[in-house]
Amino acid sequence: MSLKRKDFLGLYNVSKEEINEILDTAVAMKDILTRTVKKVPTLRGKTVINLFYEPSTRTKFSFNLAAKRLSADVMSISKSSSSIAKGESLLDTAKTMEVMGADVVVIRHSAPGAAKFLAENISASVLNAGDGAHAHPTQALLDIYSIKEKLGEIAGLKVLIVGDIAHSRVARSNIWGLNKLGAEVSVAGPQTLMPREIEKMDVNVYTDLDQALENVDVVNILRIQMERQERGLFPSIREYREIYGMNAERLERIGKNAMIMHPGPMNRGIEIESSVADSPQSVITEQVKNGVAIRMALLYLLAGREIDNEDLN
Repeated sequence: MSLKRKDFLGLYNVSKEEINEILDTAVAMKDILTRTVKKVPTLRGKTVINLFYEPSTRTKFSFNLAAKRLSADVMSISKSSSSIAKGESLLDTAKTMEVMGADVVVIRHSAPGAAKFLAENISASVLNAGDGAHAHPTQALLDIYSIKEKLGEIAGLKVLIVGDIAHSRVARSNIWGLNKLGAEVSVAGPQTLMPREIEKMDVNVYTDLDQALENVDVVNILRIQMERQERGLFPSIREYREIYGMNAERLERIGKNAMIMHPGPMNRGIEIESSVADSPQSVITEQVKNGVAIRMALLYLLAGREIDNEDLN
């Protein structure tokens, strides 16, 4: 099985076999990151452009590092420091990058569907780094990789996603990917932060976190966005922390074998206590490292697999 597609836009239209190919490739990529010389020539001569219309630290840095570890030429363009700030359209910006020889365009944009629009209009491969509240496939893949690395097979695991499900591209992408690999996925949060008809995504839905935590293998805690409270979607930060915050008491209840995850950045003391984030059950730091490996795998599969005599050694 091979990743036979020009672009990688989300997990909603990706097969189980393709997901497993990406995860398997990431194992080899993570091995590269443990070496003394953390670099291979796989994408030498290829150009990767990171086109970010939204602020980003972890994802942008991770893609930069992933491309450089594969020896690609990397350019990073942000909205504030380019012609985008002067009103240039997304398509015109991308066409300019393509003329300059881009092989892969990594895009983050506030509009759902922006990555798909770009992919339909340029010949370079497009990799979705987050489009509005729609999808964030590389975050979901690194989450799934982290689960598999620690717990083994995904099939049959009980995974709980906690927080603002309605506005979370991370939640959507995790649900798509985990369901395809056979996990039992549940979501928990205030009713006001649940999408309409969320049950149609084949998940169990809870508004009582303590009930949702029973017998879970993995708890993935989403960052609460302060502007949601300003819009009245939940009464107060203090109340959210008490009802939906992952604290030491709840951590003890789920047991020592359960995993704690967070896509970052964290609001310590709100959705997650520091004692939980820094506990032995937490893989939050490892998620960051796994993110580089996953993004290396995708860049390789999209841009590097056709190179003759490819070498990961």
